[in-house]
Amino acid sequence: MKDEPILKRAFAFFDGQNLFYAAKNAFGYSYPNFAPWLLSKRICTIQGWILDKTYFYTGIPSRQDDPFWSGFWAKKLTVMGTRGVRVYSRELRYRNKSIRLEDGTEKTILVGQEKGIDIRIALDVIRFAWDDRFDVALIISQDQDLSEVAQEIRRIAVRQGRWIKIASAFPFSPASENRRGIDKTDWIKIDRALYDSCLDPIDYRPKAPR
Repeated sequence: MKDEPILKRAFAFFDGQNLFYAAKNAFGYSYPNFAPWLLSKRICTIQGWILDKTYFYTGIPSRQDDPFWSGFWAKKLTVMGTRGVRVYSRELRYRNKSIRLEDGTEKTILVGQEKGIDIRIALDVIRFAWDDRFDVALIISQDQDLSEVAQEIRRIAVRQGRWIKIASAFPFSPASENRRGIDKTDWIKIDRALYDSCLDPIDYRPKAPR
């Protein structure tokens, strides 16, 4: 087994929807206002890692289903690409979901669901680890489905006789309902000060016509 490297190459992997809902719960933000290229760099600097690549994954609605958010993500993802972020997106799939209202009645609503995002993240993390592309995999997510990736990274480290770390970062505040990172990873809590220092300076929400 090789010793822990002095200079640690890091790849950052963002689960976009997971990060948005965690930030909404922790800090009360109503839309995805983070800048992945800033947040990944800031976290790696604090940890003493050298950020090499940043990847961003998200489900987005089609223009037919939700033109407002489809337009938002189209603009935001385009800008991410100009900032060196590798982007992977898929259209959301919709299904009917029954919810119970406070008065006891039930209502059916249409909700969008991501399909294949966590699988894409898992495949990329494992592939890049096998290819010895990074020393640290930084996953910005709390999706416990990715805990199996952490186990596989440890197996790769043993098989290749080298040092590999996998960490999960997530927004955290006293208001957070989910206070856990991904199991079997090192947890990095993103407090409000850190999050707010990495806001996207552009608001991509379509403006209402005058």
